[in-house]
Amino acid sequence: MNIAEFIKALAGFSWMAVIGLGILAIARAGRKQNTRGITSLVIGLLVLAVVLTVVGAGLVFIEPTQAGVVITILGQGGMRPDPLLPGLHWIVPFVERVELYPTTTQTFTMARTASEGETQGLITVEARTSDGQRIFVDSSVIYRIEPSAVIQIHKTWQRRYQDDLILPQARGIIRDAVSQYRVDEVLSTKRFDMTTQITEQLRLVMAENGLTLVDFVLRDITFTEEYAQSIEQKQIAEQQALQAKFVVEQKKQEAEQARQVAQGQADAAVIAAKGAAEAQIIQAEAQAKANELIGKSLQENPQILQYQYILKLAPGVQTIFIPSGNQFILPLPNTTVNPIVETP
Repeated sequence: MNIAEFIKALAGFSWMAVIGLGILAIARAGRKQNTRGITSLVIGLLVLAVVLTVVGAGLVFIEPTQAGVVITILGQGGMRPDPLLPGLHWIVPFVERVELYPTTTQTFTMARTASEGETQGLITVEARTSDGQRIFVDSSVIYRIEPSAVIQIHKTWQRRYQDDLILPQARGIIRDAVSQYRVDEVLSTKRFDMTTQITEQLRLVMAENGLTLVDFVLRDITFTEEYAQSIEQKQIAEQQALQAKFVVEQKKQEAEQARQVAQGQADAAVIAAKGAAEAQIIQAEAQAKANELIGKSLQENPQILQYQYILKLAPGVQTIFIPSGNQFILPLPNTTVNPIVETP
């Protein structure tokens, strides 16, 4: 309780005491009792009540979150030229009065549902995009009143600055901004740009009327039921197309993988065949080389062939009886190499 309210409370108690003592004095006078002391007390309390009432009516305490406009019949225009800032002030009792305005941050919400903000009723902004789609924009205007501008606000708008200034200006600015974008841009890519454009234009309009825009919040954007269904169907079609594309890509990858496996098997078969052929060539070359060496060795040492021949006849025979007059039991192959005579 501030001092102005305290004085007004004392004035109220004083008037109650005056009334009570007055009734008591009248009762005592009706019984023809002495009322001199009571009458003096009543007169004293009456004077005190009048003084306190006048002082209480003249003192005004402005809270730190308020600013006051003095309405008067003494000056031109019906108002004092300067606002009352926070603190204790004196006005002319019963001739002047004070209209208080809040200087704290306030929020004005325009929403499609009645329970979204402090205002009741469906006051969302209906607008049309550049491609003719109808949308509903829910938003909030966060603002405050500048203490130095309360005289201008009271003179122009009084308490109607939300309904008569903020609401129509915000609606017009939002509709103008929405009309510059397509519905898909409003929904996604250009939403931030649109919000910035609305904020700047609304800030200028409010500043011209003594209000400071703290922030503009684009709460929600909704569409008509028909367009919402078309968007849903489009999204379903896009998802199906993406799924089909994914299946095609998957099949392509599987085909490429099978091709690479087949190519690898073919390459492996070619390499294996080439290796086998090279192995046979090497083996044949080695065999030919070995035969050449054997032939050369036999040519130089024919007794080796006779020895091998004997061994092949009977590998386990330790003793051989040869008839008299015969050198061998069986005829030996002719291992004599006829010399080649070259004619000159």
